[in-house]
Parts: sequence; structure tokens; C-alpha cells
Amino acid sequence: MAVLFFDIGDTLADASIEADGSLTLRPRPRVVEVLDALAGMRKGILSNPGSGEAARARAVAALHTAFADRFPDDSLLHWGAKNSRALFDDAVASAGVAAGQCVFVGEAPEERAFAHQAGMRTAAHPVFTLAAVEGRPVFWARIEIPAGRSVAEVESIARAAEVVPVHVASAQLVLVMATARGVTALEQGGFPADLRGQVAETAAFLMRDDRPVTLPEGLTRASAPVRATAEDALRATAAFAFLARALDEPRPSVVPLGPAPGGVYVAAAAGTPVEDLHCADAKPGHTERLLPDPALLSRPGEARVEGLADAFADGEPSPETLAAVRAAITPAAMRGHVARISGIDPLVEGEPLKVRSRDVSSPDNALVVSALARWLQDLGLTVRRHEFSWRGRRLANVEAEFRVPAADSAVLVTAHLDSTAARGEFFDSDGRPRPYDPAVDPAPGADDDGSGTAAVLAAAECLSAMLAAGRAPSRTVRFVLFNAEEQGLVGSKAYARAAAAAGDRIAGVLQMDMIAGFRGGTRTMEIHTGSTVPGPVVGASGALGGLVARAAPAVAAGFSLQTLAGSDDPAAGRSDHASFHERGWAAAAVCENFFDDTTPATGTRQYHLPGDTLLDEDHDTDYAAAIARTVATAALTLAGL
Repeated sequence: MAVLFFDIGDTLADASIEADGSLTLRPRPRVVEVLDALAGMRKGILSNPGSGEAARARAVAALHTAFADRFPDDSLLHWGAKNSRALFDDAVASAGVAAGQCVFVGEAPEERAFAHQAGMRTAAHPVFTLAAVEGRPVFWARIEIPAGRSVAEVESIARAAEVVPVHVASAQLVLVMATARGVTALEQGGFPADLRGQVAETAAFLMRDDRPVTLPEGLTRASAPVRATAEDALRATAAFAFLARALDEPRPSVVPLGPAPGGVYVAAAAGTPVEDLHCADAKPGHTERLLPDPALLSRPGEARVEGLADAFADGEPSPETLAAVRAAITPAAMRGHVARISGIDPLVEGEPLKVRSRDVSSPDNALVVSALARWLQDLGLTVRRHEFSWRGRRLANVEAEFRVPAADSAVLVTAHLDSTAARGEFFDSDGRPRPYDPAVDPAPGADDDGSGTAAVLAAAECLSAMLAAGRAPSRTVRFVLFNAEEQGLVGSKAYARAAAAAGDRIAGVLQMDMIAGFRGGTRTMEIHTGSTVPGPVVGASGALGGLVARAAPAVAAGFSLQTLAGSDDPAAGRSDHASFHERGWAAAAVCENFFDDTTPATGTRQYHLPGDTLLDEDHDTDYAAAIARTVATAALTLAGL
């Protein structure tokens, strides 16, 4: 009989670590159902809880709390790094059966590849465990939604079948993983499937291509739908051709999965550096890593956004909020935070270390995460690290919360904490050009997104001061700093997926991504609320953007506001706010004048370059403080202050 081994984080459960070090695992959708359906099979674990016996003991305790009596055999629990086949070989040896009778279930394609090397069968999600046992393949599939039918109807079928959604392209198309049985269930329900190859050891990405598309002369007079379809096909072809040329490998490591919003879906083999590839004309956020989730189509936020419309429309900043924001969020405060996390000043006062990078591949990333958590905890907030994995690394988002027990929802103020210098020019010791090495090369990221991170810290300081003065919000307030944004929004997607699974009630998300770049001229603030996801989230996000716009005159005098909404928003799907749109929650991203397509933008010239420092001539802390005050004012107003 087969022996099953499961990864924990990102596969069985969402992991969060409290400030005291305690670990909580929350089972992901359909996981307990799958485990119980396979009750007759032996089950084990392959997971990396961190180094040391204490970390392992903590993981064992959390596992048995979350999955009581479902993993009773301690000899099948294996703890350690999964960056080679070694741990998988150990698992096979402990099972006492042939390697081909062992199944590893894990979301990370790199880990599935190592398991495959050890002779194990693999599954990309617990829903496909039985398929792996029985040797049935799982496919990438595009599910068409006929006119008059809805995504909700697809969801009702998928949740009871061997189907796991990974992306909602539009009201007419969903990308999923599915077995042949799952495809049959969908087609019997009236939803045709277009199979695009086996999942195996691959992961899905959306690669956008911003280059203009020229239609053949014969299509210039065709109907608008025909032209749109042709443009989508041409753009997808161009985007995939760029990827194939950039990889230049002897055998294909990416497979096209068809047109996607603004580009192409691809399945990439384990280890393929899709997120490192940048088309010359690519705008920020052109690559999106797609994560599987059985609950993706349910969009829990949609049930609440319409009820919050009045809060967005009627909110006006109170005099107390305006005074607190002006006092706490100053150019000096912004400069101090950016200096510490970008390497100008020591990361921790009184200690010598200055960080060189916050890239997820840099050892400094984890140090910055720990420092951010300490700073926020010192403000009296409840701090958690939400862990997830990327390419074998254990990464964490940082969340700091002031909880209002009777609140109807939470307001989120967010930014991303990681950085990159992937567009920089680097040279070896002989002066020859070489690729960016994220493990060692400098990536200070003072603007992207050190400025947004500083703004979140300053907003948290503002709330702390208001609490100390005796004021309290009527809604919960969370300050969240996402990791691995530069790898395709991975951290925010993991966070939003976990929040949806936990049943979180979110009133609105205000994301700041690059707010300090200013070359001169008109001081412009871009407010992005456009969503690629249809439904109530579109209007709700627009209304949330209106709340930001109304806050600006009082705390950002002299700014020109550029509000970009709808599917034509050039930042739609391109920053961490998009991960919340995907779940139906209202979200807006606020930034410097960077996406402007109509006039020369005035934002930073150091995007993804090692020159993105606090000392760069384009880095303006006065400009950043004004935008940060605007967002904080809107957030605290929505929170009832």
C-alpha cells in the first residue's frame, strides 16, 4: 500500500509565528477532507521547521494540534531542508516500501523534482493525492465559461472534484489544475476544458508584455471582439517568444498555457528563473506567480464590499487624526526608517551591521524581517510572522495588529519589504559583464519599496501615539509588510490566501509601493484601484481610492492626484493590492508618478538598480512623507479614528 508524505507550509496549512515564538498551523481548504478520505493509508511529513530541536518540537506540537490523530507514526515525520533529494531518500527508507509506492504532496515544484529524483510519485496539491497513488496525471487546463454562466458555478463543481483553480482571467476564463476526472466533472456541468500539458514538476506564471501589438491589415476592420482576441493571441505569442529566447536552454523549460490578461500563461519547470526575466519595455509587476487554491473562486470579500460603500464614501478625516498624522509622519521619520533598511545607517541602533540588500536570496532579508517585527512589537502591537516558502527558502511576511474585538472588519496598511537590483550592470573581477547575483550584490531598494515600508512603520507609530492619547479605532488595524513581491507577488498572495481560508473580514487594503521617487516638476500622486478581477471589487476599490483622494488636500498640499481605475489601470494586477482583488476585497495601491503613460513620468530613474539609495537625487523624503500621510489619514479614517 502507498505511503503518503506531505509538506506542511503552503500545502497542508498556513503557518504563523507569534512574537513569543509559538507556532500556529491552520489547515488549508479541502485538506482535512482529503486526509480523512485517505484514512486507511500511512501518512508522514516532509517539512523544514527551521534549525534546532526546539523548532522541530514546536512543529510536531503544532502539527498534532491542527491535525489531531491524522499523523500518528512519528517514524514517518521528517524534518529538515528540502534542497536536495536527501530528505526524500530518508522518507523512502522509513516507509519500508519501494520508492515508487511513496507519494510526496507539495506545492513547490522544486521539492517535487527532488522527490521525483528519489523515485517517489508526486502531487502538486492534496486534492490530487489519490491521483498520484493511482498513477493518474494532473493537467493545466483553461476552463471556458459560456455566456449566461458564472465563476460561482465553476466553483460549485470544482470544490467537489479533482480540480484546483490557480487564476481567474476574466468572467469567461479560469486557469486550473485538474485530472481527467475533474475535467469530466466540469464538462458535464457545461464548462469546456482546454488541456495544456501535465503539471508534474512545474509551476504557473502570468507573464505580461507591454510592447505594442500590430494587427495584420486584414483584421483592422474586424469587429471589436475579433480584434481583441487577435491582439490577445499576438501578445501571448510575443511574450512567450521573449521567455523562450531569454532562457535559451537546450530543452524547453517553459510551456505556453495560452493567452492571459495582458500577456501569456506559462508552466515553468522547477528552478526556471521566470521572475528574473525582464523584457526591455516591461512595466513593474509584469510577472505574477500563480498559487493553487481550492477556495480561489469563492471570493469571500465580495459579500462585504457593497456594505462598506458608505464607509468609503462618507469618511472624512477628524481634526485629531490629521494632527496625529502630521506629527508622526514627517520627512525625518521617513528618512530614519529608510536609512536603516537600505544600509545608510545600522539596521539596529548601537550595532554595526548595515544591510546591503533585502532581496529574498540575501541573508540580510531575514535580518530585516526580524528587525521590522521588533520595531512594530515595541509599539505595543500584536506581531506575527506569516511564513511561506520560495525556492526552498523559508520567508516571512510581517503583520502587526491592533485588534478591536467587536469590529466588523479590519483595515490593512501595507507595503513590500523586499528589494532587487535585477536591472543593474555587474562585472566580475576581470571587468566582464555578469548577471545580477541576488545573494551578494547590493540592492538597497530605498524607494522600491523602502519608502513604502517606512510609510507603514510611520503609520504604525501614528496609531500607537493616538492609542497612548486615549483614542481607539472602531475597526481592527493591521500593518502588513510582504516579502517576495519582486518574485511575482508571492508573499501577498500567500497572505491573502491564508486570510481568506481563515475567514478574515477585511474592509480595505491600502498598499504603498514606491512613494519617494521625484525628479521635479508637478508633485503627482497616483492612486491605482483598477482590477483584472470582475465583480463588486471593481466599484468598491474605486470608492476606496476616492477616500484616499479626499484625504490628500489636508496633508499633501499642492499635489496633483491621478486616479486610475478599471481594467485600463496600468498597475492592475501589478502590485500586492492585486492579491486582495483576487479574493474580492477592496484594495488600492498608491505610488509616485511612475505609471503615467500620457506625459513623462517624474518618478525614480533607479527602478531595480543598485543606485536606488536614500542618497539618490530622485529620492525625496518630503514627497514620500506627504503620500504616506495621505494613506495613513485615509486608513485611520476608515478605521473610525
